[in-house]
Amino acid sequence: MRVTSKGQVTIPRDIRRKLGIASRSEVEFVVEGNTVVVRAVQGAATKGKRLIETLRGRATLKMTTDEIMALTRGEE
Repeated sequence: MRVTSKGQVTIPRDIRRKLGIASRSEVEFVVEGNTVVVRAVQGAATKGKRLIETLRGRATLKMTTDEIMALTRGEE
């Protein structure tokens, strides 16, 4: 298997299936002596979870949930 100029390799399909690695899965590389171990990261934050964590606590308007729901439903 060759490494591309960008440092990329393709993980064979049977290994991805065995480890449960799908598109956009998070993996980690661990060096153990002269060996590199690739592991699927369990419980890694998804892009959506990271976005929510970034935005949490940044609201500047103080609105109740009922007010927000009325606004989104077009109620006055």
